[in-house]
Amino acid sequence: MAISLLQLTPVSFPYFIRNSHPKLNPRTSILVHFVKSNPMSSGSDPGPVRRASSAKIFKVPDLETDQVDLIADQSFQRYFLSSSTRRRSGNGVAIVWFRNDLRVLDNEALYKAWVSSESVLPVYCVDPRLFGATHYFGFPKTGALRAQFLIECLADLRKNLTKRGLNLLIKHGKPEEILPSLAKTYGAHIVYAQKETCSEELIVERLVSKGLEKVVLESSSERSNKAKLQLVWGATMYHIDDLPFSTSSLPDVYTQFRKAVESKCSIRGCIKMPASLGPPPPSIGDWGCIPSTESLGLSSQDVSKGMKFVGGESAALSRVYEYFWKKDLLKKYKETRNGMLGPDYSTKFSPWLASGSVSPRLIHEEVKRYEKERLANDSTYWVLFELIWRDYFRFLSVKYGNALFHLGGPRNVEKRWSQDIKLFESWRDGTTGYPIIDANMKELATTGFMSNRGRQIVCSFLVRDMGIDWRMGAEWFETCLLDYDPCSNYGNWTYGAGVGNDPREDRYFSIPKQAQTYDPEGEYAAYWLPQLQSLPKDKRNFPGKLYIEQIVPLKFGSTATTRNQGRYMASARKGNFGHRGQRR
Repeated sequence: MAISLLQLTPVSFPYFIRNSHPKLNPRTSILVHFVKSNPMSSGSDPGPVRRASSAKIFKVPDLETDQVDLIADQSFQRYFLSSSTRRRSGNGVAIVWFRNDLRVLDNEALYKAWVSSESVLPVYCVDPRLFGATHYFGFPKTGALRAQFLIECLADLRKNLTKRGLNLLIKHGKPEEILPSLAKTYGAHIVYAQKETCSEELIVERLVSKGLEKVVLESSSERSNKAKLQLVWGATMYHIDDLPFSTSSLPDVYTQFRKAVESKCSIRGCIKMPASLGPPPPSIGDWGCIPSTESLGLSSQDVSKGMKFVGGESAALSRVYEYFWKKDLLKKYKETRNGMLGPDYSTKFSPWLASGSVSPRLIHEEVKRYEKERLANDSTYWVLFELIWRDYFRFLSVKYGNALFHLGGPRNVEKRWSQDIKLFESWRDGTTGYPIIDANMKELATTGFMSNRGRQIVCSFLVRDMGIDWRMGAEWFETCLLDYDPCSNYGNWTYGAGVGNDPREDRYFSIPKQAQTYDPEGEYAAYWLPQLQSLPKDKRNFPGKLYIEQIVPLKFGSTATTRNQGRYMASARKGNFGHRGQRR
């Protein structure tokens, strides 16, 4: 099966990497593409493709456009202010700088801009730095699939703002150049934006703030004559100001954090938005075009099989409706969440959470509504449990800063890592010889998504069995994932690599045990590796010489046959990972 991820020229390693690791030739570069080859052993015939290898595409949410619009409108009505509840009291123009909060509902920055002004100017800056290269290994920071998802989010945000009397101004360039210019042009005294926590985003915030300070506006008795940036916290379920400790004193053990916030904190309700947010400034002639993948320097990529996520707040609200209410899947989430095949084993909210198309507080309110109207059980709680994990990684990024991205992680662990190109590329391309690994990596490349369980398995294999620098895996995930956000991605990779803030999280995944437990009939492996479909079900994850040669031996045991697993499972079982993947 030929798969092409990105049609890009080779990306060379940065100087630091090339000159500090003897295994890397200075001329070496990682090719960001998939080799068009048949991963069966030489000369083999994959035979007819059967049901499990069907190229069916699962649309998420699986609803028609008119249904999505209807569900979104109903959700807006549920979370709108009544017309008499709150009146706007400000004057002049307020700018809303949209970042990773591409939604209208429960958007405090947008609400504050509306309350404090006579006119709101929503702005999104297509920052070229988001489409540059990753820090250490020069991978694309944003792959084609996430870029397309972002484009859909922007189109939907513009549509929802327009329905409520506004629009979305789209500008190409750096926010620190665009926003001060807009403030000067439209006399805006304030720019509202959602607060971020990682260094690249913080640098941009500081540059925007400095740029606004240089803008001199006509002053009134009530205002300074300088524009300013007002940052609003809005990315987590628990508000940072409500934590029972400072972020510098954040517990290094998740369970301690969870128990503290559950016992001592309340979750704020969603911000109720007015039905009409207009008007925008009257003199804007050109609101800008929604970008295309080509305009972002990327080749478009269609999802050929697996899950096709639809970007935007309307799709996010529709997925909440579909999973909770239409299909009634919330009641069994805890039992199904470790699945790997199909759209409904877990909520699949993470791409919309990462883009800010839906807020975790809205999901919390919908869970509570479900518990009131249908039932409350371990599964309804477990969705909130996973959202607390997401909060935890966000707060950890405040506590540890750039240590999250360093080789030694938050604990500055000293360990020798390999950066062997051949090994890494076999992992990246899904040609390791281990079907459970290869299938997950094919899914990531094809759809931009991978299950929670799959992420744990491929992470463990890369860092434990291959001994590869965990940052290579983290940066490749940064390229590919629809639900990429730096806090969850790098937080999870530091845990998986044993360099995270919790020293107890240094554990090993037994690949055979994971395959046998979570894909016992090889259905997932055969779906993504259709050449395995003709094998007996118990051989699909253990095909031996009927599949490509294994690139490395496992740290514990072998996959020669499932009957041999008993000899080494006892030694691996104590080190089996807990639930530590991207939370959803």
